This record gives sequence, structure tokens and C-alpha cells, in this order.
Amino acid sequence: MSTPQAIYETDGPLAVLTFNRPEARNAMTWEMYEALAEACDRADRDPAVRVLVLRGAGGKAFIAGTDISQFKSFKTAADAIAYEERIEQLVDRLERVTKPTIAQVQGVAAGGGCVIALVCDLRVATPESSFGVPIARTLGNCLAGVTFSRLVDVVGPAQAKELLFTGRFVGADEARALGLVNRIVPGDGIDAAVRELAAQMAANAPLTIRATKELNRRLMAARRLPAGADRDLIELCYTSADFREGVAAFLEKRKPTWEGK
Repeated sequence: MSTPQAIYETDGPLAVLTFNRPEARNAMTWEMYEALAEACDRADRDPAVRVLVLRGAGGKAFIAGTDISQFKSFKTAADAIAYEERIEQLVDRLERVTKPTIAQVQGVAAGGGCVIALVCDLRVATPESSFGVPIARTLGNCLAGVTFSRLVDVVGPAQAKELLFTGRFVGADEARALGLVNRIVPGDGIDAAVRELAAQMAANAPLTIRATKELNRRLMAARRLPAGADRDLIELCYTSADFREGVAAFLEKRKPTWEGK
């Protein structure tokens, strides 16, 4: 389904899902996450669709993570586990879509937005784009094990730890060097560049592309933590006073005060 916050369109072999909250830098609401899963279902059901593109409206952000106001209701460990499990189900759906996916990144891809870009098969960015998971600076939560595995798969363990320890963002050139980005193109040409890339892919044998994508997914999945192996760490972070402080500080637009408890 298309919604005001997530618009699904098709043009020949190309399907495009546009995250449409530019006033909030396209921060993800539950409605937008569900629209992402539905877009994957629609792309899989439609034999005319050969490539699925994800993009953010407004040109300033791809996705600036999850809408932090949704964390204010968190009170128990069960809330944290349920949240991470739900996010993983939705991200896993994106990873399993049978059509190749392209993240068209203009501006920032932060937190959950960086994760969504990582899960796409290819990433095309502009020189102004940046990528990061700044949770050590902002919220004081943690990545789920499968999500962390995906980051390690792309950039390696040392770089993944450095990015998370510092909470810094990397620009497009560094992101390309790390393997986060496939191509960098000017902002005014990114739509055309992504369509050209999608057309090249759509012209090739779809079953070969599907098999290649699934082989890669199975290989990466075999290296990941088993379900539930991260539960103690999710509970540790999400039920902490630091997490409550991080959420409050983010919403109040101030720097958090960390106490390590």
C-alpha cells in the first residue's frame, strides 16, 4: 500500500518506494516500516518488477533512523526485545525480497536508515551523503546481533567497532572505501543514475540474479548469531537509566549525561 508517509510507484521493471517525511528527515514510523514490508510483498508478487529502489523524499536524508518519540513508552525488557524482534522481522523481509534492491541515498542514512541501506543489495550515494549508527552518542541502546552481523559483513569487525565506539558519521568517499557505497554520483543526477543501473540489471536473466542474491544471503546468514543470543545485551541497554536519559536528551535536544547504569 502507498501511504502519505511511504509512496510506492512502478515504472516498467522498476518499483520505487519513497519514504516521505522530509520534515522529520524521513525518520521511520511503524507505518513506514510496515509499508516497507508491503513494498517487498508487492515487488515479489509482480512479475513485471525486476528491481526495487528505496529513496527518501526531500534530498536531505535517506532515513534518519527510527522516530525516537516511539521509545518513550518503553518500560520493560519485554518492550526492548519485542521492538528488536519486530525490526528484525521487517529488515529480514527486505533482505529476502527476491528482486534486487538499490538504496538511493541522498543526505544522511542514520541508525535504522543506515541498516536499511546496508540490507539493500546496492547503494548509490551523492557526495554529500553520510552514514552512521551514532547510538553510543545519542540513545545508549545497542544493535541486535543480526544487525551488527550485517555491518560486520560489509565493513569488517574492526571498522564496525570503530564506527559504533565513536558514533561518528562517514562521508560518501570514506563509505565507498569501506564498502558501504557502490557508486557516488552528483545529486542532480542520482535519479537518472539509479534508473540506468536498474535498467542494466533488469535486462539480465532474472533467475541468475535471484540465485546470486539468495546465495549471498544464505552465506551471510550462516555466519550470524543464533536467535536469542543477544537477548541479555538488548535487555542490558534498553532497560538502563542511560537509555532513558538518551531518549529524553534526544527529544529535548540536549547532550545526554551517561552514568553507565
